[in-house]
Amino acid sequence: MNGAPKREVVENFAIIAGLIGVQFIYAGNSVLLSYLMSIGLKPLSLIIFSSFFTFLVLAPPSFYFERTKWPKKFSLKLFIQLVLISFSGVTLFQSFMMQGIKLTSPAIATAMPNLAPGIIFVIAWTFRLEKVNLRCMYSKVKIVGTVLCVLGALTMSLLHSTKSMKEAPLTSSPPDVIFDKEKIIGCLYLMAAVFVLSSNVVLQATALRTFPAPISMCAITSLIGVFLTALVELLQQHKLETGWPLVSVREIVGYSMLGGIVSGVCFSFNGWAMKKRGPVLVSMFSPIATVCSAILSVITLGDSINLGSLAGMFLMFTGLYFVLWAKGKEDFPVDDNLESEFDAEKSLLS
Repeated sequence: MNGAPKREVVENFAIIAGLIGVQFIYAGNSVLLSYLMSIGLKPLSLIIFSSFFTFLVLAPPSFYFERTKWPKKFSLKLFIQLVLISFSGVTLFQSFMMQGIKLTSPAIATAMPNLAPGIIFVIAWTFRLEKVNLRCMYSKVKIVGTVLCVLGALTMSLLHSTKSMKEAPLTSSPPDVIFDKEKIIGCLYLMAAVFVLSSNVVLQATALRTFPAPISMCAITSLIGVFLTALVELLQQHKLETGWPLVSVREIVGYSMLGGIVSGVCFSFNGWAMKKRGPVLVSMFSPIATVCSAILSVITLGDSINLGSLAGMFLMFTGLYFVLWAKGKEDFPVDDNLESEFDAEKSLLS
């Protein structure tokens, strides 16, 4: 009897420490991607290599743990869903995200995905996949939280893109506020990436009903995404870029393996933590990656974060916690007829 509480304490500590560690890894990965693109490596090439190694990392555990959950027959509908998830989640999302990192900073790039819960809520509400009662306090809080997230993203985008007068070109009558078009475009890339990510979550939620094996789905979509991204690069560049001779083959393989291991391990751990404690707790740790990447990018890349960007991040984080708090309260079981918080087929914010 005494062993059970101790085991629960150890498990809680492992979950919290692991979730914090995952955010540190995400932050470091974001800074590393920024560095790799700064020396000339192409985003699509990075996506191809890292996605392939993600497949290699996830394939063994998906076969060992989830092969009994695989559907006996792959229907055309499921195949189309997997292709759409691959194209949106691997090719589009990562392409937009890397372009955003390249044009803005790792800190801004890791802050933007905090928009996702609010956007998922709007998409799910639009398609009647999320129940909304405007007379319910929790629904109102989710709407307010979504608005705060969007306002925070707009504030961060506009104020992050302002140039100081020293950076601005000298003119006879300089304007009061000068915007850096490159950073605005970068923020738009990041917003597009978050919208694609949110839509991808909706697609995954529907696909998981017929294919209830999340690790297997991630492995399969990573592999499909390799071929789709390679096809896009061939259409755009008329050749496949390897990154050589900018970096050696050994370094390319090393960076790709690191990216694949990061994606595979973090995805698997987050999935385990969601199963144990639910998605709300996992989502609450996401702002840590923003803080970590801001510190790392200042130390390693010489980036700077202005007060406007911090204000936008604060608004976004506030909106995020509003949405998560309301979602957690809605999911709290009152009687046996209500859905479990950990049911993968329930409303999409989970």
